[in-house]
Amino acid sequence: MLRSLRFQLPALFLLGVVVAGIVSAAIALRLFRSYAQDRSRSQAYTELKKESNGLTQLYSKRAGLKLLSPSALELATGDRIYYRGLDPFPGQKQARFRPLPPKAVDQRVVRRRGLRLFVFQPPDAKTKLLAVARPLLVGKRPLGTIVVAKPETVLAQRWLALIERLLIAFAGGVLVAAAFAWYSSRRITTPVLKLSEAADEVAHGNYDVDVPGGGAGEIGVLSERFRQMASRLGEAEALERNFLMTVSHELRTPLTAIRGHVGALREGVVTDDEMRAASLTVIAAEAERLERLVGDVLDLAKLDAHRFTVLQEEVDMERLVEQAYVTFSEEARRRGIDYRREVEANPVIVSDGDRVLQIITNLLSNAFRWTPDGGRVDLALSATDGSVYVCIGDSGPGIAPSERERIFRPFWSRGGGGTGLGLPIARELAAALGGRISLESSAEQGSRFELMLPTRPR
Repeated sequence: MLRSLRFQLPALFLLGVVVAGIVSAAIALRLFRSYAQDRSRSQAYTELKKESNGLTQLYSKRAGLKLLSPSALELATGDRIYYRGLDPFPGQKQARFRPLPPKAVDQRVVRRRGLRLFVFQPPDAKTKLLAVARPLLVGKRPLGTIVVAKPETVLAQRWLALIERLLIAFAGGVLVAAAFAWYSSRRITTPVLKLSEAADEVAHGNYDVDVPGGGAGEIGVLSERFRQMASRLGEAEALERNFLMTVSHELRTPLTAIRGHVGALREGVVTDDEMRAASLTVIAAEAERLERLVGDVLDLAKLDAHRFTVLQEEVDMERLVEQAYVTFSEEARRRGIDYRREVEANPVIVSDGDRVLQIITNLLSNAFRWTPDGGRVDLALSATDGSVYVCIGDSGPGIAPSERERIFRPFWSRGGGGTGLGLPIARELAAALGGRISLESSAEQGSRFELMLPTRPR
């Protein structure tokens, strides 16, 4: 549960919100406390100034007369009243003030005719007091100093109330953030969990899975890529099965022919020299066919493993094209195909001649395979701007747009015939030699493959 993405995402989001909220609240409280204390002290001092001014005026005018006791005034104002100096009300015990501690305020300040704002802590109190000291004058003669004070805890209560409100707001914000985090995690993890289920299906060999759409964003891109991957894996498995069946058929056909002729020769069924020579010719041809098939498979494996060795030698392209052209001349004559050759240049390139011939041969073999009897096959050679171009055109049925990429995949063959290795090997060899193969095709004009090779290695 704790390792689940559905839990970790909202937990991480909520943790970030809580940490950010705590830091922000701490900074705000610190700033507000400083501001509130300064403002509260200012207001408190203003109130204390007014009270001290009123008390000094009252006691100055009523000095020596009977007056309301300071304790009663303290109850009325909620403040403490202290005094230092000569007794302004001799003989009146109820008019006694609280004595001001000796070290609470500087004596020079007490005697000065002005206000003094200070903080002190009397021995009988557990908290500090904010105080205003004002001289008590009778006429122009100073008798002492009246000090009006109130506890600092009263100021602290003002911002403590704000803390309670902030805590309530913070708790509400955490609940809202938790709900949003849960909703967001559901939105994110639901398609991910569905992709995980689809991956399990693919792992068990079921490639036709229903991949959920993730909408826009990264999840949608991931879903689309997974859908493409599953489709490619299904195609790859189908191609592998098709390849095994095709290779089995391709191997069985020449092996059956070879076994039949060898059996006839061993049993003495073929006694005529001419027939014996014909059987040996068939055996040799089928053996070459087997060798070619095995060579194609090995070449493709080397290309996939990047263990293919490319030679560097001077290659006369005109002679090479002529050699490839002659290879298929007999088949063209037998099938009545209009087989044309056009050479516009005589370039010499530095490359692997055997591999270049293999590419051209594979492309010509594909062209003759799909060209009907009495059709047309063209072979052209040209050179321009440091590149050599070999074009093979045919009058076959053309290649559908949906199949133009598939024909270069290993083991995929149109119509289910052949091994599906000729064109993939040709394209991989062209890339290994620094060139490329391009394709143009239409149902009306057939297909046209173009091999481009650099005259010098790049």
